[in-house]
Amino acid sequence: MSVTTVEVVAGPDPEVRPPRQVYPAAYKLSVLAELDAADSKSERGEILRREGLYSSLVSEWRKQRDRGALEAMRQKHPGRKGDPVRAENARLRARVEDLEQRLSVAEELIDAQGKVSALLCQHSRKSAEQK
Repeated sequence: MSVTTVEVVAGPDPEVRPPRQVYPAAYKLSVLAELDAADSKSERGEILRREGLYSSLVSEWRKQRDRGALEAMRQKHPGRKGDPVRAENARLRARVEDLEQRLSVAEELIDAQGKVSALLCQHSRKSAEQK
């Protein structure tokens, strides 16, 4: 008696999804402008096929545009946000530099005032001796 085994080829794992497509705001606006400029449904369909887009996605983009969300997104820069500790350190370093400069000016003024005071004392002594 022989036993045969049958291999079952599993399909793709339903839990593993491909990464979501992210479209930049400038691309969305350019596609919307091109679709709005199209004269007929067939031209719009051709644009959608060429770009590989679904009409439901474009409808969502239109809603975003009408709400002003695309313009707001265009102004944001993608990528990592700044490190708050680094920003605080840079601010504090600039503040220290400013304070050191002000201290240097204040020390020069104090030194000059001391010299003026010494000159006035010397001048007043000479005036007192001449009398």
